[in-house]
Amino acid sequence: MLKKRILLKIGSNTLTKDTDQISRGKIEDIGRQIAALKEEYEFIIVSSGAIAAARQFVKLEHNGEEINIKQALASIGQPHLMRIFQENFRELGLFTSQCLLSYSDFEKEQSKVNIKNTINVLVANNFIPIINENDTVATDEIKFGDNDKLAGLTAALLSADILIIATNTDGIYTKASLLSSIPKTIEVVTDLSNLLHEIGESKSTHGTGGMQSKIDAATIAQLAGIETWITNGLNDNFITDAIENKSTFTKIKAT
Repeated sequence: MLKKRILLKIGSNTLTKDTDQISRGKIEDIGRQIAALKEEYEFIIVSSGAIAAARQFVKLEHNGEEINIKQALASIGQPHLMRIFQENFRELGLFTSQCLLSYSDFEKEQSKVNIKNTINVLVANNFIPIINENDTVATDEIKFGDNDKLAGLTAALLSADILIIATNTDGIYTKASLLSSIPKTIEVVTDLSNLLHEIGESKSTHGTGGMQSKIDAATIAQLAGIETWITNGLNDNFITDAIENKSTFTKIKAT
């Protein structure tokens, strides 16, 4: 039986559970769900969180630009983030690998072929690729997007069946419901242009992406025939609950 391929994008606020440090419990929660679903689904992860991982134990002193400090923090935090994934996943019988990508990789045909071939070999051998932007040489996702666009491009390149974007809300809320302080999720979307007047400019606490960057990712996925789910990663079992329709989230249909 062919497994369905899920590209799971995990934002910084999900990984920290809206705190100031990476949550091992949340990474374990994600691992448990992947282990429970591995007979039917194969997973590729795009994970933020390297800067948050470094900030919990390092304070850099520097007079330079903020973006350079964030790049340095990403360099320090990335191996720590990978170690936490590796340790927690290994206890569940899951194996991980690291892949660092930048946007220039998606502009070169040979690079795209290499990415696709490498990740397909990893997945075929039951390794879960954990992808992040190569923050020491690129700054796009540090400045804006929190890896949302990277997830959309990767999902399209790797022909995922579903792009799941884990964030800290129950999907995309209607603007009217936010004004009344009783958030109401837009559950099914076909025409993405209808969403543009519903979203605001707010950004998450640790991440750099607002809902606009998630819609940008969903647009890339939709053009590639991939469905996007925007789910609340702060909830336990957010992946399995979405698959079993036990939770409220935004589903953006493929074209």
